[in-house]
Amino acid sequence: MNKEKIIGIPKAMLYYTYFPFWCGFFVDLGIEVVLSDNTTKKTVSDGASLVVTETCLPIKVFVGHVLNLINKGVKNIFVPSIQSIAPKIYNCSKIRGLPDLIRNIIKADFNLIEATLDRSEKNMDIEDFAKEIAFQFNIKDDEVIKNAIKAGNIVQNNFNVMVQNGLDFDEALKNARASRVIISPKKESKPISVALVGHGYNIYDKRVCMDIAKKLDDMDVQVYNAYQLTQEQLEGGLNALNTSLYWANQYEMTGCAGHYFQEEKIDGVITVTAFGCGPDSLMLEDIRRKAKNFNKPLLNLTIDEHTGEAGFITRLEAFCDMLYRKKRAKILKDKQKVEELIRR
Repeated sequence: MNKEKIIGIPKAMLYYTYFPFWCGFFVDLGIEVVLSDNTTKKTVSDGASLVVTETCLPIKVFVGHVLNLINKGVKNIFVPSIQSIAPKIYNCSKIRGLPDLIRNIIKADFNLIEATLDRSEKNMDIEDFAKEIAFQFNIKDDEVIKNAIKAGNIVQNNFNVMVQNGLDFDEALKNARASRVIISPKKESKPISVALVGHGYNIYDKRVCMDIAKKLDDMDVQVYNAYQLTQEQLEGGLNALNTSLYWANQYEMTGCAGHYFQEEKIDGVITVTAFGCGPDSLMLEDIRRKAKNFNKPLLNLTIDEHTGEAGFITRLEAFCDMLYRKKRAKILKDKQKVEELIRR
């Protein structure tokens, strides 16, 4: 196996947003992609042992995944710095400084494959970002790099189509990597529906969120999230909350909440945020204030490495029970109104 043409990608942080593109891009360049293992208790504890206590859980998890790749013998590990996705639209400082963080806290024999994407810088675009990556593998043919970008976009677009049509994240990813597009048949509707609002790394990492989507499914609750929405719907959600975009991942929080607040089919909204996350605390406060205008019940679950599953489940069950009772009361009230109209 030629280790020069292998790249390791941690299954954390921006993996949940950009991995389909990265996968298509690297594979088209002839570079084998190796992923870290799923998050475990050891992943979290290994990462937490190298950073200060106040560091947010997603970063601790990311560090743990880098260590996992190193322990697998992967020499090239991809840690990009996504500074800005559009003019004056920024990521949080921890995401922007990931390469510097990893370089300074992990003292091991590996190559940090880093590149910077800063769309706030004049004339910087995805092609510059892609070239910076490819050059580190001694790939300098502009046409080859452009074709790899196209291949990455195809995988990303196919993935987006599938999750927007309700396919599970892992299933959509597996199909997109195999160049398949499978539209999931519509599932039988459930008694109540909730919007699960949070960043991909908080709601799709089953260890981090204690598999909240499965727990809700077991409670016979239909779950919706930001990944099932189009860009236009997310932008509409921001407008509904009268909020301007500043953070790169604000669509996943404020945009998602704003959209589902307006959806009649949504009975309640659950936000999942990491303890100590500054941008999330600001976005959550905005969501809380605006939720009252839409008369939607709201539950916030804050997670860190010490979050207990028993208390987590108790809060979920209490919230869903309240939604069931509220919906039954509404159905009875509507039924009474109909009966009164008939009697008249």
